Amino acid sequence: MSTLEVKNLEKSFGKTEVLKDISFSVEKGEVISILGSSGSGKTTLLRCLNFLETPNAGEILVNGNKIFSANDKRLSDEEIRQRRLNFGLVFQQFNLFPQYTVLGNLTLAAKLKVKDDRQKAFAEIEEKALDILHSVGLYEKKDHYPCQLSGGQQQRVAIARALMLSPEILCFDEPTSALDPELTGEVLAVIKSLAARKMTMIIVTHEMAFAREVSDRIIFMDGGVIAACGTPDEIFSGNGGDRINKFISAMSNK
Repeated sequence: MSTLEVKNLEKSFGKTEVLKDISFSVEKGEVISILGSSGSGKTTLLRCLNFLETPNAGEILVNGNKIFSANDKRLSDEEIRQRRLNFGLVFQQFNLFPQYTVLGNLTLAAKLKVKDDRQKAFAEIEEKALDILHSVGLYEKKDHYPCQLSGGQQQRVAIARALMLSPEILCFDEPTSALDPELTGEVLAVIKSLAARKMTMIIVTHEMAFAREVSDRIIFMDGGVIAACGTPDEIFSGNGGDRINKFISAMSNK
């Protein structure tokens, strides 16, 4: 049974079809990179998986459980919040709360849910947060505020915050696009370490060498459809067709 199954997903904005009959699956511990030019539907797909957009058609299943079907009744806000917990999403921009420390950014959401035995629960939440900060190399920055961090450090905090929810699937939307080139490596290193720990991930990226190294499979989107899907060797072999070859060549030469 796949960790994630996406079946016949479609999404339109007005008359513009952004996703057209998207179907794929992700196995537990697998890393999928999604490539494609701007406007190909990559970010919209991630937003649909994370319930930030509502598909017009299709189904989404996690561990065999249907969490979305366009044919079902409209989900309540509480149902959406619960089903969204299956996914963690790291955005292009870091979206940290500037008024909270690094530790505060990680623990805020979990602490707001605590109703009983707050002292014990808060201690457990902070212990988990500190363990995660250690794993992304930011333990020493726990009391710093976002404005005191580099862009790469802020993005690592954003990754740590997503991990606090223990999601089944961690999604990245161009996690290095807002970073200076010299800061990109530290974020990619964290993602590589998560892959080594068999974290199930979907990564939208323009980092060709990184995608080839870290991915188990690569999906290439073009015009709202999955134009190609295969292993990194298959996709980067030059046999994927003119469209994907031109894209890879253009991105690799940047």
